[in-house]
Amino acid sequence: MKAQIMATTAAAALLAGCTTTQTDGAMDRPLPGTETAADVAIPQGTGYFAADSTLPFLTPDFSKISEADYLPAFEQGMAIQKAEVEAIVANPAAPTFANTIVALEKSGRMLDRVGNVFFALTGSNTTDRLDAINTEISPVLSAHYDSITLNPALFQRVKAVYDNRAAMAMTPEDATLLENTYEGMVHAGAMLTDAQREQVKAINTQLSTITTELGQKVRSAMTDQPLVVDTREELAGLSDADIQAAADLATEKGYPGKFAIALQNTTQQPVLPSLENRAVREKLFKLSYHRADGQLAVDTRPLIAEIAALRAEKAALFGAPDWATYAMWDRMAENPETALGFMGQMVPALAATQRREAALLNEVIEASGENFEVQPWDWYRYANMVKAERYDLDEDAVMEYFQLEPVLEDGIFYMAEKLYGLTFERRTDLPVYHPDVWTYTVFDRDGSELGLFYFDPFQRPSKRGGAWMSNFVEQSDLWGTKPVIYNVLNIPKAAEGEPQLVSFDWVNTAFHEFGHALHGFFADQRYESLSGTATARDFVEYPSQVHEMWATYPEVLANYAKHYETGETIPPEMIAKIEAAAKFNQGYDFGEVVAAALLDMKWHALTPAQARAIDTPAKVDAFERQALTELGLEVDLVPPRYRSTYFNHIFSSPAGYSAGYYSYLWTEMLDRDSRKWFRENGGLTRANGDHYRATVLSRGGTMDYFDMFENFAGRQPNIAPMLEARGLIPGDEAADSEVADDGPAQVGDAGTGPIRD
Repeated sequence: MKAQIMATTAAAALLAGCTTTQTDGAMDRPLPGTETAADVAIPQGTGYFAADSTLPFLTPDFSKISEADYLPAFEQGMAIQKAEVEAIVANPAAPTFANTIVALEKSGRMLDRVGNVFFALTGSNTTDRLDAINTEISPVLSAHYDSITLNPALFQRVKAVYDNRAAMAMTPEDATLLENTYEGMVHAGAMLTDAQREQVKAINTQLSTITTELGQKVRSAMTDQPLVVDTREELAGLSDADIQAAADLATEKGYPGKFAIALQNTTQQPVLPSLENRAVREKLFKLSYHRADGQLAVDTRPLIAEIAALRAEKAALFGAPDWATYAMWDRMAENPETALGFMGQMVPALAATQRREAALLNEVIEASGENFEVQPWDWYRYANMVKAERYDLDEDAVMEYFQLEPVLEDGIFYMAEKLYGLTFERRTDLPVYHPDVWTYTVFDRDGSELGLFYFDPFQRPSKRGGAWMSNFVEQSDLWGTKPVIYNVLNIPKAAEGEPQLVSFDWVNTAFHEFGHALHGFFADQRYESLSGTATARDFVEYPSQVHEMWATYPEVLANYAKHYETGETIPPEMIAKIEAAAKFNQGYDFGEVVAAALLDMKWHALTPAQARAIDTPAKVDAFERQALTELGLEVDLVPPRYRSTYFNHIFSSPAGYSAGYYSYLWTEMLDRDSRKWFRENGGLTRANGDHYRATVLSRGGTMDYFDMFENFAGRQPNIAPMLEARGLIPGDEAADSEVADDGPAQVGDAGTGPIRD
């Protein structure tokens, strides 16, 4: 039962407190306690999801799945798993690892199959009917999983195995599964009183309903509220293709003859730098900023207040002072203090950088004959002007070297072949859930089939914003399954007949998401709940981030970055400019992420009384404002990457990235230190790839993350490479005398050494 016994995708390994003995093939031999099974009838499922797919790798056959299949499949899947759990509890044999822990891991197979497909589609190609099913089924699923994790009789069997662990012969992975199952049930509430468990169940059901509603409202706020303008002239600065796309969208939205620009998921909007009309820039930015705060058609503030209060109340039932403390039980950072201290090291230098960069942009505005001070809707336009002058970097010219198909096949796949020995074969014989999805068989270094890869690159109204990776099928030696993985992006689709060019940001994102895919493909675990990306929230982004480094690696670039008209390889000096320019504008680029991460922590550091006091939409606004201004950052100029009202990462699922958005920063520290290791050890070589695969990518959630990093790098992680990459080290290119006076010395003094000695 993949990770659903646990409150998050996986726990940090807990082997330090467990005595284990490694045995080869321990689970291949009959174990005591497996001879007798309880006499509990297990229902048989019907319909498409009742059995594994007959397609290669057990991949879903989308040609045979209809919307009418999902509700019956969910209901049957829950009934089957309920009976499977009853059989575990009723087993007259003494509890053993095999008849309790492994049996629990194996339960819910049909439910996993339907969930893997259904939730993939509600994210990437939803419909009104799928949304309605999601609204209906989410609280039911929450109650179902609570009935397992909070089952006292089941917990007694799990605890009996756990208490006897010192006398058991287990592999390290077996021991981790046992530890995680026990700790996950404790974290879910197994040791609470009956009354407290009922309260947890009620809160979980409420949270499931509310977070599902919020996620749907946030998507609606993004897709249903485009900026609409009357004339082509108002879009001056955009390309002809972009303007035509705006005309097409306006017609689609019911505004024929006008022009519409769809919102993206973040506060900043990609077209803002190109728009010459300042009034239009302001309208677009404010439309994004206010999309869900009641000033337009959507208001998520009451939902946010209720989510924050319910989470705080749930944490209190466990004796935790706040949700952040409760939620971080299985994180690499372990507690809010560590995460906040880590981020706090960056704030002084970052605030000084924001002030310095704002002053520079104001000078550029004044020099261009304009009479205003920079605002968020101006920032990137004038920052790009500085980039163009200082680094001679033309973003549009850069895009001409990046066509989507070569980015994937000649860039990302080439990197994977050189580093890990993988090869790829395009397939057109498998049904897909949307015509824009590409499919590939992935072959391992020895020529064997490793798994199946789906690539879904284009933006569409049925898809939520952002980019992500997940599995249709998980790797598991227990089941003999290989991974079926999908990457989802939101690249604006080129007009018919136009070359599909992509920005360098999207190139970077594509390498990033494929890093997640590699983490899944290289999974080598017996149990699904420990497999691949089933790691701590503040570790899972690390393997994906480190793969971004190969996007600009000279050998990789030479193979894929070719001008769409001339075929000329991107000039090295252009890449040098991109990399030099990457340290510029950190006041905004880095600042909006830090602000979002700290805002997340502020919401989830509330006590129940404090959270319940935020009982009106106006108080939600006031709390967000206070939380942001007391950070010491220039938040009026650099708002958070997501405002509370559309912060899907932390509010639109029962757990998600709540008290965990800092993870992107934490894992960037691991990433930048790892890039340093790769550079120091020869770069893009099979030896390096095999080493990284063996020490990190294949380990799943089976061991302590600090130990995993040290096995790879030979040292504990160090924050200095990250600060250097961000231009926040004194004496670095982006740190002038003002910054040095204001802050970075504190960064260096506070902790540019190892995070854990």
